Amino acid sequence: MIEKHIILEDIDPALIYGVNNANLQMIKALFPKLRIMARGNVIRAMGDDEVLETFENYIKQLEEHGARYNSLKEEVLLDIFNGNRPMVEREGDVIVFSVTGRPITPRSENQLQLVKSYRENDMVFAVGPAGSGKTYTAIALAVRALKNKEVKKLILCRPAVEAGEKLGFLPGDMKEKIDPYLQPLYDALEDMIPPQKLKEYMELNIIQIAPLAFMRGRTLNDAVVILDEAQNTTIPQLKMFLTRMGMNTKMIVTGDLTQIDLPSSVRSGLSHAMHILRDVKGIGIVELNKKDIVRHKLVTRIVEAYEKEKEGTHPSPPCEGGDSYIADRNKRNNININN
Repeated sequence: MIEKHIILEDIDPALIYGVNNANLQMIKALFPKLRIMARGNVIRAMGDDEVLETFENYIKQLEEHGARYNSLKEEVLLDIFNGNRPMVEREGDVIVFSVTGRPITPRSENQLQLVKSYRENDMVFAVGPAGSGKTYTAIALAVRALKNKEVKKLILCRPAVEAGEKLGFLPGDMKEKIDPYLQPLYDALEDMIPPQKLKEYMELNIIQIAPLAFMRGRTLNDAVVILDEAQNTTIPQLKMFLTRMGMNTKMIVTGDLTQIDLPSSVRSGLSHAMHILRDVKGIGIVELNKKDIVRHKLVTRIVEAYEKEKEGTHPSPPCEGGDSYIADRNKRNNININN
């Protein structure tokens, strides 16, 4: 009798074992001639050499399927055991699968354009309003590249401009100070990578999330690098970031030029870069708009209202020497403020 150890490297073991070890019990039933035990990410099996070889190949196929689709249903276990191709949802333009097995796909023409631009260029600028899916799509592309072993690292960063120079006044160590500003990036990753695997990636620095200032002096090789909220970078900051690009690296820069938090006297590095780099070969620029918004329907209406106000076409006039909201209210109630 031979004993073989199979290490699960690319998948959360809980996905293989199933809820309450339901998948593991089925696997044991499918291989009655083997004695199978599992602990952590190691599966131990004892039996004849020929059966063990078949079993190892079977587990590796399960691991590949689970890593790709983040799901292992009973019918998939049976299909793979019987040598059939598992029935999965039509992939089409699927970028990656969420932790629940839901396919993550481009949900608008411009999001699809972002996917195509990423495929065709090494650097992509994606600019659009809040909720247009630019950051989520970018992270999905990065996660896919990591899962497919196209790169070795995934690096996400954003400027902590909202904190200004006041990070020192916040409680906790540096990580605790900056984490709130990076939370949107964590949220997207948690939707696409199982918790245990995400924790492992973070501990091994395979996935790195850091403020923009931490990029200085680095050369980023074999990675997908995403800079979020780039509208809040200065020209020198964005130039510093873009020149970190190393070999076999792709960069995605996202931002919203209508939400610049910099002082009015400081020009956004994002608008400047889009102007001077627009015609550079190997750089793609994708501009999303309110039609791409995939949040609550009110978000689209809010964006439209602010656009009208900025363009001077909003139906509510400002109040001379007072608050525009009060003017609107008085107009609706037919109140003459001069009386």
